[in-house]
Amino acid sequence: MRKWIALATGVALSVTATASQAADELTLQLKWVTQAQFAGYYVAKDKGFYDEEGLDVEIKPGGPDVAPPQVIAGGGADVVVDWMPSALATREKGVPLVNIAQPFKKSGMMLTCRKETGITSPADFKGRTLGVWFGGNEYPFLSWMSQLGIPTEGGEEGVTVLKQGFNVDPLIQKQADCISTMTYNEYWQVIDAGFTPEDLVVFKYEEQGVATLEDGLYVLEESLEDDAMVDKLARFVKASMKGWNYAAENPDEAAEIVLDNDATGAQTEKHQKRMMREIAKLIDGSDGTLDVAAAERTVDTLLAGGSDPVITKKPEGAWTDKITNMIK
Repeated sequence: MRKWIALATGVALSVTATASQAADELTLQLKWVTQAQFAGYYVAKDKGFYDEEGLDVEIKPGGPDVAPPQVIAGGGADVVVDWMPSALATREKGVPLVNIAQPFKKSGMMLTCRKETGITSPADFKGRTLGVWFGGNEYPFLSWMSQLGIPTEGGEEGVTVLKQGFNVDPLIQKQADCISTMTYNEYWQVIDAGFTPEDLVVFKYEEQGVATLEDGLYVLEESLEDDAMVDKLARFVKASMKGWNYAAENPDEAAEIVLDNDATGAQTEKHQKRMMREIAKLIDGSDGTLDVAAAERTVDTLLAGGSDPVITKKPEGAWTDKITNMIK
């Protein structure tokens, strides 16, 4: 009897070991800290969607000192989440990033201004101080100002650019007339600080016609030349989009999963649940397929940078449908 038990146990351990060995490892580098902005990936991991595809996915949070393009260029990740303006600028500088999937259909970026400043339209930006994120996030703003013909060196006919930290203090403390916000994050921080929507004027990049694609999935070109990696990436995107769809349909549960993965304990339940609902609007039923027209609009926006464009020429090979076509 003991012999059979030992044999059965040995077989079970062997099967377990084989299953463990069969899981393909993949590392994802996020653009920012653990929050509902990345819920789809955490949900895919928590719900076993990656396991179902034979993947062992490590999700690495980002932060103010983490630049995803640098991480992947240095071999620290297989896939990164990045905004297309940053990815294209990085590509032109020699790091061959390629968009393999685009979970976010819409941009959540906007400028939020105190209504008391009297700003009612972009023409009123002249002579004002505007808070802008850098680290790659400044590109859409700089292109927008260039299209408006507004210099960014200050003066009565230009704007003074305040290098904004990842908080809303400049607006609250009246250091800036407007600041950069996302529909799903900083805007609500302003509201939580005591402002009402009636106290604010917002300019959504989508509505201004200068929106650029955000939170796409990028790999290095060499990854697409490796058949085994291509197969792995297809399984990763498939499971990730399953995670995004689940998160959009179950926002509260998705927010809880995010909170469970927040090692810092900095996030709050109220904020993450609200964020997840706003993120769902940007996902908007995406299956991960890149809208080429939106990508080309992003390129056109970035090229319209006057004497200092974000990119100097239209990119070639900056996106591919090779991966998403494999999972349809």
